[in-house]
Amino acid sequence: MKRLLTNLTFWVLTAITFGILLGHFAPEIALKQILSEDWKANFMGQELKVGKTLSEFFGGLFISIVKIFINPIIFLTITLGIVSMGDLKKVGKIGAKALLYFEVVTTIALIIGVVVAHFIRPGDGVDGAPAATQEISKYTEKAQSFEWMKFFMENSTLQVLILALIMGVVFSKLKNNQSIVKWLSIASKYVFKALHRVMLFAPVGAFGGMAYTIGKYGIAALFPLAKLMITVYVTMALFIFIVLHYILKMYKVSLIKFLKYIREELLIVLGTSSSESALPNLMEKLEKMGCSKSVVGLVVPTGYSFNLDGTTIYLSMAIIFLAQVYGVDLTVAQMFSIIGILMVTSKGAAGVTGSGFIVLASTLTALNGVIPIEGLALLLGVDRFMSEARSITNFIGNGVATIWLANNEKEFDRVKMEYAFSHVSETEDIIKDNLSD
Repeated sequence: MKRLLTNLTFWVLTAITFGILLGHFAPEIALKQILSEDWKANFMGQELKVGKTLSEFFGGLFISIVKIFINPIIFLTITLGIVSMGDLKKVGKIGAKALLYFEVVTTIALIIGVVVAHFIRPGDGVDGAPAATQEISKYTEKAQSFEWMKFFMENSTLQVLILALIMGVVFSKLKNNQSIVKWLSIASKYVFKALHRVMLFAPVGAFGGMAYTIGKYGIAALFPLAKLMITVYVTMALFIFIVLHYILKMYKVSLIKFLKYIREELLIVLGTSSSESALPNLMEKLEKMGCSKSVVGLVVPTGYSFNLDGTTIYLSMAIIFLAQVYGVDLTVAQMFSIIGILMVTSKGAAGVTGSGFIVLASTLTALNGVIPIEGLALLLGVDRFMSEARSITNFIGNGVATIWLANNEKEFDRVKMEYAFSHVSETEDIIKDNLSD
């Protein structure tokens, strides 16, 4: 009983349940306005935002605090990963392999999304009447003024990633870089330790996220677009249990055991609809299960921006869905155009708030009005519900990518993996014990 009450998984599940119940049976409490306007702040290049309502406040506060840690962790882990490798040729080799892997797998995800949506036709019978709302106009304006340089300047994640790569190379070339490595290691240790303390409040974030979603949109809001939601969830499940399963099977790693191993992190992602909320924990667990620190430090942060399997599946299916809603019969050439555009626009989406709708709007704009951009209003109500599936798929995909690349580079310890898989609770306790070190 004592172990259950100190188990984060138990509390996250409990918080998700209470969030759903509050949002469904007492939406007036979940959506009670406690702030006159959305609170915003900018900290270390990261916009922090907490909504007006009670549930938004708790969910938004947790995610905002976690986001503070993302850029420092990306900088420290990539820099340390490059320096610890020593050989810059090896860094370039692993980096090139990682980018090639990301492109191949996300392209497969895009094609799967387009093909499934084309044959299942989730958009048939859906009323496309809703006019563009003020929120959709906002995304449309951003899409029409979309510039890659501006996108880069606003994307702090990509900026930090590039800076980390440069500094990692510079530090590697210094003859006496041990003192730098030592200080970076100490900084990394304390950043992770601080984040572990923040993660103790994950149930609060999960509660707020679920209460807000159910309270605002209601379970009834799912029914008109249920076919799209079911199709998206099933497609992502097939991607995970077929594509990612066979990727791991190449090196005789069990996907089911890996999912059980990261069960706590998956629940946090489910409750908060954010893969970044459990990203640092994933990195630690990958190291504990045998992936070398250098590979983890290089692949996971890069994958956070460039390996968005769930996002690419959703984006491709959403566009085909809208074409079906408006009775647009896309040609084969237009479908390939959609895939080609999304292969570019979906990269780096994780670093910009609301980027999913901006990418959708910019893709529809690039298709020269073939599909009415106003159709995005249809997706607003269910986007949050599908965000869980996107985030979980992205999260699992980055874990699988790291394991595959570590094995491919012969930087994987199978003895550690077997131990971690058979002692999941013990591994979680070891990570938590770092708090008191």
